[in-house]
Amino acid sequence: MPTNAPQLVVRCLMMSIDGFAAGLNQRLEQPFGDATEGFTDWMFETPSGRKMLGIEGGAEDADNTDDPYVAHSFDNVGAVILGRNMFTASRGPWTDDGWTGWWGDNPPYHAPTFVLTHHERESIPMEGGTTFHFATAGIDDALARAFAAADGKDVRLIGGAETVRQYLAAELVDTLHVVMVPMLIGRGERIFPESAPPPGYRCTEHIATPNVVHLRFERR
Repeated sequence: MPTNAPQLVVRCLMMSIDGFAAGLNQRLEQPFGDATEGFTDWMFETPSGRKMLGIEGGAEDADNTDDPYVAHSFDNVGAVILGRNMFTASRGPWTDDGWTGWWGDNPPYHAPTFVLTHHERESIPMEGGTTFHFATAGIDDALARAFAAADGKDVRLIGGAETVRQYLAAELVDTLHVVMVPMLIGRGERIFPESAPPPGYRCTEHIATPNVVHLRFERR
């Protein structure tokens, strides 16, 4: 693949040191599930993470070594793919409950965003350029739609773990940035299957910061 071709990229995907991207019992009041208190602290201690929450970081954060990874996570991204878990904690057919995602009226995606689901739903336009489209025809169809909407830019795969596993197994992810958080979750959703790692990927970067370890993998 030419280096300037649009890619499917995973950035800032968090994983505990025992391999979990989420715990059991994901729910509205605990989006990442049980035993995940502090899981996202590294991100929301950065100026860019705070900006995503509408909170400005102070001068003491200027040298935060994790911030560049968050700040540049949407660089050259023209469309986004989410698993349903990353959009809502509900399951089954959609209900008219007014839910439009975890981020409020202005999600940080700012691009067409395709939510994988088994249940059809009308698209939801949001502030800032995000429109949620609900993709019911599988991962290949969602990826084709996302690349078409990205108009020559990359597509960012946000998660969750099951969705990333499917794209990795199909060898469709071009670059994978995993953030290893120094905590144990114990049970929940794994990024990598226990049986065997996804084929064809090699680690091209590993950087330890005071909070986490950043690991970057590329498809051979």
